[in-house]
Amino acid sequence: MGERPTRGAGLRASLFPLTGPLRFLLLSSFLIPLGSFMVLPFMSVFLHERLGMGLGTVGVVLAVASLVQFSGGIVGGALADRIGLRRTMLWALVVRTAGFAGLLLALRWPPLAIWALVLTCCGAALYLPANKAYLVHGVDDERRPAFLSAGNAALNAGMAVGPLIAGPFVLSSPGWLFAAVTALFLAVTAGHARLPGTDGTHPLESEDTARPGLLAGVALLPFAANALAFYLYFHFQHFLAVYAVERASSAFYSVVLLLCFTLVIVVQPLASGMIRRMPYALALAVGFTGLAAGLAVLAAGTRAALLAGGALITLGDIVLFLKNDLEALRRSPRSDAVVFGQQRLAAGLGACASGVLGGQLYGLGERAGHTGWFWLLAAAQCLLLPPLLLTLRRRTARRPVPDGDHEGALTRDDTNGRIPGR
Repeated sequence: MGERPTRGAGLRASLFPLTGPLRFLLLSSFLIPLGSFMVLPFMSVFLHERLGMGLGTVGVVLAVASLVQFSGGIVGGALADRIGLRRTMLWALVVRTAGFAGLLLALRWPPLAIWALVLTCCGAALYLPANKAYLVHGVDDERRPAFLSAGNAALNAGMAVGPLIAGPFVLSSPGWLFAAVTALFLAVTAGHARLPGTDGTHPLESEDTARPGLLAGVALLPFAANALAFYLYFHFQHFLAVYAVERASSAFYSVVLLLCFTLVIVVQPLASGMIRRMPYALALAVGFTGLAAGLAVLAAGTRAALLAGGALITLGDIVLFLKNDLEALRRSPRSDAVVFGQQRLAAGLGACASGVLGGQLYGLGERAGHTGWFWLLAAAQCLLLPPLLLTLRRRTARRPVPDGDHEGALTRDDTNGRIPGR
């Protein structure tokens, strides 16, 4: 009897040999979030302390930026189907590079910072759906999980390292920081210009047929669940920087982010099979409970609470974000890029609502001297709002499913081996 291959050996066999373009794309999947997260996690602190914006205004700015960055993904997916994956990524990087150059100029003219931030988010919105689709272009279903997991690991590694590098400089030497990030994006953009092109059009959306709308084939329940998950998670993403820097330091805030991203890198690939097999209702319950516990722990405000709260929130979002994407891919007949774009739209709507409402509530808590209540209120929402999804689940379960329409299907989980990254 032959020996059963180990999981690590199976992963290596699925990934290798890697072509030059795929090696570059995986490297870019690390470098792009590395540069972005040298800047973006600190924007609330930068806008509030360096540029003197009130927290209510900061919340609105972050809400608009999040809406553009996530919701614009639906445009990125459609654009990739129309003009091709490589060209979409290239234009996205040109836009994003211009945004980081604008942040450098904003040190002389502060109002430009808002427009530069929005511009960087436009580039991110266009890039990610095309990036994920390019990574699995021409890859058979059995190897797709390995490629997407590798891309996701590279993404989160960059997100983890970026704040550690930038933490000591974001307030003391922002000019050098913004210049370095702009140079990094110029180099990555030049590399993308040398990638071979691919056909970005989905077989069902050829030139001979009418192109469906941006939301055609959307999986309603995963879409709504993703919007709610991002709404609750972005209370943590938007306002932890201000909260943690006040109680510890920007360096310690970077350590909290490092812990969170490390958990995603290590836990998500190991747990992906279990999450895929988990009933959807159970996954939602586990994920939202993790978010609630983590947000409640943050209210203590100690360094240990910041670490523990961040870990619990991350474990919850690992389950929620992955399962929602898996369900969307399973239920929708659209191309991978379009499905990823639709889920990014849901994420943007949730993140925008979090910025608008959360900024006002955090500002009230700060003026009252009790910002811990902000996290307790967010935790309460994690327990009170998800039951509303059960009503939507029952409605989609009762809906008849026409031939070829997978939207209402609540059938046995079959993702064709596709495990998307965060």
